Amino acid sequence: MKMALLKAPTPQLQWRCSVAPTTLAFPNSHSISAGRGKGREWSWRVKCSSSASAGPEIEKGTANFGPGSPVRPTSILVVGGTGTLGRQVVRRALDEGYDVRCLVRPRPAPADFLRDWGATVVNADLSKPETIPATLVGIHTVIDCATGRPEEPIKTVDWEGKVALIQCAKAMGIQKYVFYSIHNCDKHPEVPLMEIKYCTEKFLRDSGLNHIVIRLCGFMQGLIGQYAVPILEEKSVWGTDAPTRIAYMDTQDIARLTFIAIRNEKLIGKLLTFAGPRAWTTQEVITLCERLAGQDANVTTVPVSILRFTRQLTRVFEWTNDVADRLAFSEVLSSDTVFSVPMADTYNLLGVDSKDIITLEKYLQDYFSNILKKLKDLKAQSKQTDIYF
Repeated sequence: MKMALLKAPTPQLQWRCSVAPTTLAFPNSHSISAGRGKGREWSWRVKCSSSASAGPEIEKGTANFGPGSPVRPTSILVVGGTGTLGRQVVRRALDEGYDVRCLVRPRPAPADFLRDWGATVVNADLSKPETIPATLVGIHTVIDCATGRPEEPIKTVDWEGKVALIQCAKAMGIQKYVFYSIHNCDKHPEVPLMEIKYCTEKFLRDSGLNHIVIRLCGFMQGLIGQYAVPILEEKSVWGTDAPTRIAYMDTQDIARLTFIAIRNEKLIGKLLTFAGPRAWTTQEVITLCERLAGQDANVTTVPVSILRFTRQLTRVFEWTNDVADRLAFSEVLSSDTVFSVPMADTYNLLGVDSKDIITLEKYLQDYFSNILKKLKDLKAQSKQTDIYF
């Protein structure tokens, strides 16, 4: 494919907190209220003054998408392939015969495991838009699993980086774009991460790209480090006193359903929500882990009021605003909320049997069975190497 691509103007983004309700300004005159409801202590704004489509030079025809070799539908780019979900997407894609390219930020520990699996790894950084276009050459479908690191400002990757990625995808003629979002993100404008996800959904829709948005509730894999490992190591397990219920889903199931959706052309432009078979409270998950581990947990309960106070305190100082943003998300997860949806219609749409979706009980049972067996084997080996005098 021969192409002369001029650099599109960089979006002028504004991110600010204010004491008055604000609006989110979007391309094509779309706007969303960010100050809905009462009792909001602060509000924030993300503003993009450029279009979600390609820049004016491209729209005027300076970029020549002339005849050339067609891009294979099996050619995909996974953004965020080293993450909890991303690595399962990569594995599933390779197993199903896709040609997988992974966009990975330069890092001290190279993502060699992706190469070992058979993927091609290219170094780029969403926070540096000039590094993105080269990764998209010859790509048919982009699967966006990326999110910012905990130490980064939320807006750097999750907003500014995604705007740049979507604009590049549009400019370079990407045929399909899959974006992972958060369930109920449209209902919590007070939480920056959730509002950004909702904003990105709209930005992607306005871009004109063929796309699928998949909202997720929670990953089963995240429960291992949060509950299972501390219980086995007899360390403190942190929880809250809120009755929030989350329908956790195995990331392998998420990856499998994703590729079924990608192959269904009727789902272009659709919003799907994936949820596990049952919604669980924190205490129910801890109790299940205790039963499977065969030992009690040392539970430290953090009242939601403490999270709320901490968020208010960190909001006071400019250098702790990013901490406050993430605490706001934690507070929502610790409130009286249900992160789940009925999945019967989605299963029918995808042609999936609900019996093939792993339950949290089965997932944790397999984990504890494997871990406890390994621990017993290690203990037996250590006894065999004991030396008596």
